[in-house]
Amino acid sequence: MLLQLLVGIVTSAICIVIHATVMTIVVRVAPRVAARTASPPALMLTTTMVATVGVLMLAHMLEVAVWAGTYTVIGAAPVEADALYFAFVNYTTLGYGDVVPVERWRLLGPATAMCGVLLFGWSTAVIFEVLRKVLAYS
Repeated sequence: MLLQLLVGIVTSAICIVIHATVMTIVVRVAPRVAARTASPPALMLTTTMVATVGVLMLAHMLEVAVWAGTYTVIGAAPVEADALYFAFVNYTTLGYGDVVPVERWRLLGPATAMCGVLLFGWSTAVIFEVLRKVLAYS
């Protein structure tokens, strides 16, 4: 059980570092780019928000790939399962239930879900912050 928790903590920490890096860049760059744009305010807001959400989605996909890599390295996903699919289902808390981790690694599913929920919430806060800053420029 301790090994499962350790693997979950380390993988979550890697994802948090990825997310923190992307969040820092997005919060600093998006409003500056929007402020320098000479397009109409509605177009500027739309393009900034689409770019922001796109970058955040890429960050989440990278984090899912980190979880999938972890599942593959330690053998947590059943042999017949696709590790990326398994990671996506856990990270998004979708939980189809069609794939369950091998018995020895059962705690990684909930650890992945907890990480995903926290990072989705963080992304939501960043989207709001970018929106707030961009609206201040328009």
